[in-house]
Amino acid sequence: MAITGRAALLAALGSIPIGILEPGWAGILAVNGSLALACACDYALAAPVRRLVLSRSGDTSTRLGDTADVTLTITNPSRRTLRAQLRDGWPPSSWQPGTEIEASRHRLTVPPGERRRVTTRLRPTRRGDRQADRVTIRSYGPLGLFSRQGAHKLPWSVRVLPPFTSRKHLPSKLARLRELDGRTSVLTRGEGTEFDSLRKYVPGDDTRSIDWRATARQSAVAVRTWRPERDRHILLVLDTGRTSAGRVGDAPRLDASMDAALLLAALASRAGDRVALLAYDRRVRALVQGRSAGDVLPGLVSAMAPLEPELVETDARGLTSAALRTAPRRSLIVLLTTLDAAPVEQGLLPVLPQLTQRHTLLVASVADPHIARMAESRGSAEGVYEAAAAAQAQSERQRTAEQLRRHGVTVVDATPEDLAPALADAYLALKAAGRL
Repeated sequence: MAITGRAALLAALGSIPIGILEPGWAGILAVNGSLALACACDYALAAPVRRLVLSRSGDTSTRLGDTADVTLTITNPSRRTLRAQLRDGWPPSSWQPGTEIEASRHRLTVPPGERRRVTTRLRPTRRGDRQADRVTIRSYGPLGLFSRQGAHKLPWSVRVLPPFTSRKHLPSKLARLRELDGRTSVLTRGEGTEFDSLRKYVPGDDTRSIDWRATARQSAVAVRTWRPERDRHILLVLDTGRTSAGRVGDAPRLDASMDAALLLAALASRAGDRVALLAYDRRVRALVQGRSAGDVLPGLVSAMAPLEPELVETDARGLTSAALRTAPRRSLIVLLTTLDAAPVEQGLLPVLPQLTQRHTLLVASVADPHIARMAESRGSAEGVYEAAAAAQAQSERQRTAEQLRRHGVTVVDATPEDLAPALADAYLALKAAGRL
């Protein structure tokens, strides 16, 4: 209970006869008695909090950076009017910094037997599941002198999905895919392509594509067109170990890897390939497989949402075994991990033959753009030292990448903004070369 409002006190005292306010103990006792009576009446007229009936409705998911509206319905079954201040409790990461008080607190008045709705607008700052906490209600009397306070536990969950910012690159990559698929005049041929159709020869066509039997049956020279094979298997492997926790800019490396994986999954599913996901560090954190082309992207987004980097060293042998179990047939395995020398040389290289013996392996890594900026530092002793340190770090990454390439691994090393389109380009290049 809390006494509130100087105006309410004056209003209560305004009904006391002036004669009572004379100096002396009698006047003081009269004032205190009247005030106590007003407070008791105010408290008695405040609507009970425990009897209120509350329910939730609204959004259950949103993308990181977007908003989610969760509605509270408050029903007042008592005979007193509810005049209340309400706080809808959520974790601090449910709002942008500095906006929690304004977004989570509501004032409302509910007459007896009626209901009212209030909406809490969330704008989460982190991926994952945001769980609602208790709803705290403070019910005031008509004078505002005293209040009743109580809380209701009302579960609700909003899943915050990855933002998928790289989807802006999807139209251009799909245009390139249509070229590879023979839907435009630009056609490719590789050992993994399939015969599509015949067309008339035009200057510049590869003479090896001429179909001499078809040419003999007609008056014009005919050439074969080709399209990349469909129904290939793509396994996206997210390394969720300690190296994925390193922050590049404002987000962990894992978030950039997820964004690149989503763009590749969207592109590959449009190409008719089958896409699966494995997230692993020392155990399987997420597994998505056997989804249709229309369901694979929602499945991947939902599985990635609660993933967080684990501060443990990734078990490369366990990761390899899990990948081979998930991809029993020949597949393109896309491993999104680090290019740091120690994890690659001590973990990945010893088990690399198990992956490359049967599958095509592509390793993608997030590069720190701050290293490139350091490499350009000049003009002071500190800048020269930074440039030397950055050059050494870049040289180590290049050496590690070359070690992988010597084993037949395709390597993509790019900054967070460039990783997703670079990975998509590498996939299209492999498809054009017939290596899938």
